[in-house]
Amino acid sequence: MKIQTRIAIQFSLIVGSLLAVFSFVIYQLFAEFREQEYYERLKSKAITTAHLLIKVDEIDRDLLKIIDKNTLTALVDEKVLVFDQHNKLFYSSLDDHVIHYGNELLNRVRKEKYVETSDDENEAVGLLYELNGQHYVILASAYDQFGRSKMANLRDILYTGLVFGILITVLLGVFFAGNALGPVNQFISQISSITANNLRERLDERKEKDEIGKLAAAFNKMMYRLEQSFELQRSFVSHASHELRTPLAALKSEVEISLDEKLTVAQHRGILQNIRKDVDRLIFLSNSLLQIVRPLKSSINSAAEVRIDDVIFQAQDELLLSKPDYRISVEYAQEPDNEKHISVFGDEPLLKTVFANLISNACKYSPNHQALIVIDFNETHTLVSIVDEGIGIPSEDLNVIFEPFYRSKNALAISGFGVGLSVCKRIVELHKGKIHVESRLQQGSKFTIELPNIS
Repeated sequence: MKIQTRIAIQFSLIVGSLLAVFSFVIYQLFAEFREQEYYERLKSKAITTAHLLIKVDEIDRDLLKIIDKNTLTALVDEKVLVFDQHNKLFYSSLDDHVIHYGNELLNRVRKEKYVETSDDENEAVGLLYELNGQHYVILASAYDQFGRSKMANLRDILYTGLVFGILITVLLGVFFAGNALGPVNQFISQISSITANNLRERLDERKEKDEIGKLAAAFNKMMYRLEQSFELQRSFVSHASHELRTPLAALKSEVEISLDEKLTVAQHRGILQNIRKDVDRLIFLSNSLLQIVRPLKSSINSAAEVRIDDVIFQAQDELLLSKPDYRISVEYAQEPDNEKHISVFGDEPLLKTVFANLISNACKYSPNHQALIVIDFNETHTLVSIVDEGIGIPSEDLNVIFEPFYRSKNALAISGFGVGLSVCKRIVELHKGKIHVESRLQQGSKFTIELPNIS
């Protein structure tokens, strides 16, 4: 079922229910008002009859009957009965009509002094009238033709109004639901036209800052992130293909040369050495590609408490084993009085990859192969700075050096694939941290990592 239809139905049910309850309450209140008003008229008629019959000596029963028959205010099917203290009929306004009564009703009137009752059609009142020590019971009954006619008219009006009100509510519900959801249908049409080839398409954001406008803005942000992911994927495939093509082409050339039977053993040995270098380069490139993919697949939901200085020392030891000519110094900007200041929740192997890449770059791009690591902290974050005195980074490249496979022009002469910094950034962001860079050409660079600490 469409949302538009569901909203229209729910709106109609709510409004229809309210109209029905309102109509019922109005009808019941009017019915009670009519009944009480008619009971008061009967009570007034009974008291008047008692006064005329019992207190006024000049009016006897026959004269009172004539008055009752010819009064202009007589009620429909009006009957008045008067009983003496022995429950004997003392007076009846109409001889051919009687009120159905029994001793039980008379005794009840004598006990309660005033009683309101009704049968299927007529309303009746009974009251106790006292004069000179005599207790008379007066019963008055009549049919409220005019009041019941008004009730019937009111019932018809309320019923008709309820039916038409529900119909109008349904029509208005469909109209307003369609009007409110019109932009959503427009969004659906626009979204249906978006494919992998036109990810730059965006929804029309409304000027109104309502939920639909926020939905369009959120969707556009999602599309931007999706576009960035697709661009990153295309860039990854393009650069990876390019980087793989060079050593593979070299391998093919070396193999073709080695197939020449005229080569000497020494020449074959040289070709095999070149092949080994190309294979090592392929292995290094494969490991770099795995590094750039691994942070995307990793999860730190099961993160453990990690001391940053321990990770840095592990990365330092591993680098020095493979590169003995590197000189790496580690310093504390301030002595940590609590190890939680330099401890974070994270994935230790991933964090070691970050520091290993940054330290390796600092040494590799420095003529003296020297790097300084400074460990610092504040109330909320652990700070690690990797400082070198290398070739530096051009200012126009500072905003793009974290893109996969990007390399500055002044670094092209040094071996590398431009993968390490993008890997570092993704791992740091995975740990809810930030990475900053400051650099000047021929003076060196400073990479600073901020990670939320446990304290």
